[in-house]
Amino acid sequence: MTGLEPAAILLAGIAAGTMNTVVGAGTLITFPTLLALGVPPVTANVSNTVGLVPGSLTGSIGYRRELSGQRRRLLILGVATLLGGTAGAVLLLVLPSEAFDTIVPVLIGLGVLLVLLGPAISRRVAKRAEARGGLPDHGAWWVWPAVCGASVYGGYFGAAQGVLLMAILGIGVDDHLQRHNATKNVLAGLVNTVAALVFILVADVNWTVAGVIAVGAVIGGVIGSTVGRRLPEPVLRGVIVVVGVAALLMFVLD
Repeated sequence: MTGLEPAAILLAGIAAGTMNTVVGAGTLITFPTLLALGVPPVTANVSNTVGLVPGSLTGSIGYRRELSGQRRRLLILGVATLLGGTAGAVLLLVLPSEAFDTIVPVLIGLGVLLVLLGPAISRRVAKRAEARGGLPDHGAWWVWPAVCGASVYGGYFGAAQGVLLMAILGIGVDDHLQRHNATKNVLAGLVNTVAALVFILVADVNWTVAGVIAVGAVIGGVIGSTVGRRLPEPVLRGVIVVVGVAALLMFVLD
């Protein structure tokens, strides 16, 4: 790499780590940056996933206060995340990229719509559940398979998986948005970790690229947790929608 390339990757890693912690979709920054620098697509995707893992850790630590009391929820949904993330990573290695080209914009668009309609839908879900004795701590019955499905996508590519997870949690789990964001950070971090382990074992990782992204992502995770925790709920919801729409436009117009 030339002198400017590591700096560009580092800045992209910082921005991605920050965005992932606040809402998700940091891959929309790092992945195009790597492609622009001439890194082959699959190697860029693999190296990016490996590099973003440390940022997930610092982001989750920054949200430790909001994670208080969520151990059971994280254990139950974490199983769905690990299974889905592993499946998605394997799919990346065996399927052509065109296989997901149609479904990805649909998923992101659905996620944005559900985030917008989330408060109204979640009130109806909670009301119906209350009549049956209330929702369990890990949410409605469909939350587990939905998180697993979102994690398959996250292991395959991961851009805007945070938008999908926030939509699922916001509708199906009775809790505050900032606590959902903390849960999302842990679940997305698990997806990245399990996918990274698969890639390290069987794929071609560019360790220089992954290392530079990792340094930036760690810094970004600290920044993101500091900023994200201070955002009022309506502002956080607005940020999620804006990022989701940007991701959707990027895929549709590409």
